Amino acid sequence: MSNFRPGPGGLLFADIANEQATATVCLQGAQLSQWQPRSQSAPVIFLAAAAQFVPGKSIRGGIPLCWPWFGPHPTDASLPTHGFARTSLWEAGAAIEREDGTTELRLRLTDSDASRALWPHPFLLEYRIVVGEQLTLELVTTNTGGEPFTITEALHTYFNVSDVGAAQVLGLDAVEYTDKAAGGRRDRQSGAVSFDGEVDRVFVGTQGTCTLLDATLQRRVHISKSGSRSTVVWNPGPEKAALLSDLGAASHAHGGWRQLVCVETANALQDAVVVAPGGSHRITVAYRVESAAR
Repeated sequence: MSNFRPGPGGLLFADIANEQATATVCLQGAQLSQWQPRSQSAPVIFLAAAAQFVPGKSIRGGIPLCWPWFGPHPTDASLPTHGFARTSLWEAGAAIEREDGTTELRLRLTDSDASRALWPHPFLLEYRIVVGEQLTLELVTTNTGGEPFTITEALHTYFNVSDVGAAQVLGLDAVEYTDKAAGGRRDRQSGAVSFDGEVDRVFVGTQGTCTLLDATLQRRVHISKSGSRSTVVWNPGPEKAALLSDLGAASHAHGGWRQLVCVETANALQDAVVVAPGGSHRITVAYRVESAAR
């Protein structure tokens, strides 16, 4: 079952519910803001308690789409961070109830006068969201113009955790990363990624599965991907969170920075993708939750 409805800030949302899971997608940015399998007592996806629902502004939490660039624009800092796809209004088709009990929602975005003012390339973006006990996301970039273009991108997923101090990201041991919290220093991960302050790491040349372990909730979220060579792990820490009005610095605040870990499926930095005229690039990720009870 699915339905479209107006929501906070006048934004349009699609609600999805089936026997396996529930989800909500905002058509601005094609931003999934909620996914919870029926088997889970706590949400898997984080949405800030102070999230702002404003036309033209990305929602703090969920899964924003960073495209056609990740982070600041490489040559023009005046352009919007993380590109324009995450604040554009996408077209959505009717949801499809699949034979396996999952629900599929497809959305699309094409170039316009507004997009060409920021990025001068013709394109088609197609986004497929499959909601069930597993959540699958697929973003396809097609170059509809006559010249090649280069993109960086990320599915900027915010995961809900009991407390960031009890969370670890597994699967990145020995992988090189750029430490954006340390001014872009290059380093190599040793063991699991844990959180005792700001963490902002772009792991490059990695295509394997990661796992987010939450010891308190006693669950593991397995993150498997294709078409992606970068993984970004982020938590703002208290000082940076204090500068973000929709997160806040209070360590005890429910729905604040201590309840989130971002593990992003990406192509960033040297993992940028060149898309030839008439060609396509596909990035896919699947999330699966299992118990981590001792």
